[in-house]
Amino acid sequence: MFKTVSNIWKVEDLRKRILFTLFILLVYRIGSFIPVPGVNKDVFTQVDQSGSDLFGLLNTFSGGALFQFSIFAIGIMPYITSSIIVQLLSMDVIPKFAEWAKEGENGKRKLAQITRYGTVILGLVQGFGTAIGFNRSYQYDMIPGATFTDYLMIAIILTAGTAFLMWLGEQITEKGIGNGISVLIFAGIVAAIPKHIRSIYQTEFVDAGDATFLNIIKVIVILIVIVAIIVGVIFVQQGIRKIPVQYAKRVVGRKMYGGQSTHIPLKVNGAGVIPVIFAVSLLMFPITIAQFWSTHSWATWVQNHMYYDKPLGMTLYVLLIIAFTFFYTFVQINPVQMADQMKKNGGYIPGIRPGKPTSSYITRVMSRITLSGAIFLSVISILPVLFGTLADLPRDVKLGGTSLLIVIGVALDTMKQIETQLIKRHYKGFINK
Repeated sequence: MFKTVSNIWKVEDLRKRILFTLFILLVYRIGSFIPVPGVNKDVFTQVDQSGSDLFGLLNTFSGGALFQFSIFAIGIMPYITSSIIVQLLSMDVIPKFAEWAKEGENGKRKLAQITRYGTVILGLVQGFGTAIGFNRSYQYDMIPGATFTDYLMIAIILTAGTAFLMWLGEQITEKGIGNGISVLIFAGIVAAIPKHIRSIYQTEFVDAGDATFLNIIKVIVILIVIVAIIVGVIFVQQGIRKIPVQYAKRVVGRKMYGGQSTHIPLKVNGAGVIPVIFAVSLLMFPITIAQFWSTHSWATWVQNHMYYDKPLGMTLYVLLIIAFTFFYTFVQINPVQMADQMKKNGGYIPGIRPGKPTSSYITRVMSRITLSGAIFLSVISILPVLFGTLADLPRDVKLGGTSLLIVIGVALDTMKQIETQLIKRHYKGFINK
């Protein structure tokens, strides 16, 4: 372990990437404490004490920026929502988007630009909604005597914060280590861990009285369950199905090409944590709207049934995760394109004819392992929620499978990127010993 860390700092390019990523994360954390000017902080103290599941989750994802009502208060969620919309529209809904999706890197750049525009639009909408909702829904006025100009100023500031976060994420992806957006969400979740630890300590030990010994056992059981979940996530995340591929021999001039055997590695959970993030974003949308019309009967029904710790909300949460797992996996891996590419290069799967039979076989295998991955994601996402409810943890402690999946998934992905860089330079990494 220590030798691996030492090897990392020996590689100049890798060292620069890691230091650049750490610098960006430092900027992100500093920005999380810069408040929006002219805002009454008493509102957010009240929100924090209310124990709202929705705002607690959003505050966790933003690294505490929401309850600070900093310039990063709405976080990176508008970008994620915009990405979902653009990817859905690219599935032959808008022909131009579908055409760009098939153009390779040039098409991806155009779709990325559309995603940025969508982020700004959604950021403005969410900024307005957040400002108006907080100002009207609680005892204290967030901005006493607020006018449309005040709301517009807050919306512009919050949108600018989201756009800046989007830019920071792109810089990490390009010049740092890992997927930038995922790393920022990872940093926000990790930053909230000390607060959760303090809350559990206060509830289970300081305020426990004579039940301290039983609470020690309870905390130990919680830690064992968390470790077991982490081990299970890593085990499944690393699991792959290898499809053998044989390349025929070809004679070009005096040289012979092909003839080797290889395989196609299909991951059990090829979509990573993206389906979980997408599912949370969509599930929280109606709840967010309902928060701002809390006096209406429909809003009360939504708030009472749509949270993912309620039966209906949990069912929808699971269905969304399964749907997005299939969607994102088949967006990343197109069986038809893969079969055509193999056919052009003289490759074939033993026992399967090239062309359409090959694409059908790959689709069938992908569907089976993707279903397993989707069920795994669903179970891991709801298990900690159920366990947290049974263990009667404090409401401000968000022991969610979503957070665990994101943290573990991003850590594994970043570790693999470091591993690749080390192997290129003949150093041993974390995995290859």
